[in-house]
This record gives sequence, C-alpha cells and structure tokens, in this order.
Amino acid sequence: MKNTTLCYIRRGEEYLMLHRIKKENDENRDKWIGVGGKFEEGESPEECVCREVLEETGLVLEEYALRGIVTFVSDVWPAEYMFLFTADRVSGDIKECDEGQLEWISRDALYRLTMWEGDKIFLRFLQEERPFFSLKLEYRGERLVGAALNGAKMQL
Repeated sequence: MKNTTLCYIRRGEEYLMLHRIKKENDENRDKWIGVGGKFEEGESPEECVCREVLEETGLVLEEYALRGIVTFVSDVWPAEYMFLFTADRVSGDIKECDEGQLEWISRDALYRLTMWEGDKIFLRFLQEERPFFSLKLEYRGERLVGAALNGAKMQL
C-alpha cells in the first residue's frame, strides 16, 4: 500500500484546490483535489504534508491539523492510506505548480468541481468539523461502490 497526504488549505470561506491537468497517467487526471503527495522514505505524515505543500504551492504550513485517515481500495489503482489535513494559516507566495492549476475556490462552489465522489464525503466531514475519523472508500474504476466510516458501512 502506498502512503500519501492531502491537505485542504482554507482562507476564510475559500479552499486552495489543485486541478490536476499537467501529468500524463495521473490517477487524478482532470480532477480537483487538495494538495499533497507520496511519502518519502522515513517521513512522518506531518513532514510529508509540509514538504508536499511547499513543493506544489510555494506555501509554508504555519497552522495545520491531521483530521483523518482515508483508505482507498480500487480495482484499478494500488491501495492507499491517505493522511488528511486541513491548514488555516500559511506563509509565502503561491507559485506555479507542475502538476496542475492552483485556484482559490469558494466553499459553495467546491461540490460543482469534477472530483472523486469519495472526496465529497470527506470534504463534508472537514467542513462539519467532525472529530478525527477513519474513512474507507472502495472504487470500481471511477465509481464509488462502498464506504465505511470508523468501521461502519455507510449508505451511498
């Protein structure tokens, strides 16, 4: 299983989103997601998220929190554990990202973006300020076929 991080950087009622349009053979191609990436050898989740945010955006995380762990199971892509963060304070200037286009999106417009169905579930949990959670998402191709929150199956 691969280990990754994903961070939703918030600025008031806006979120910094990445439209993944630049890399070929990208499992997130054409989707809007937060910022993050794969662990390097020996990294903690916090080290990984800080490094990935800096590399992809030019921003330094000043105030951030680990909010949940998401397990992805797919019939196409390798299984993944994703450490999910939010950040409310950053420093620095946004730079161009080599993986896609960065854009501040209003909270109200988020769910109109092209994103994975499971991302909409955990984004809602983040916006509701739910306590730390474990979410399992199961996909067949790009279709979400199963979800479990803290071990209990969810109705889709």
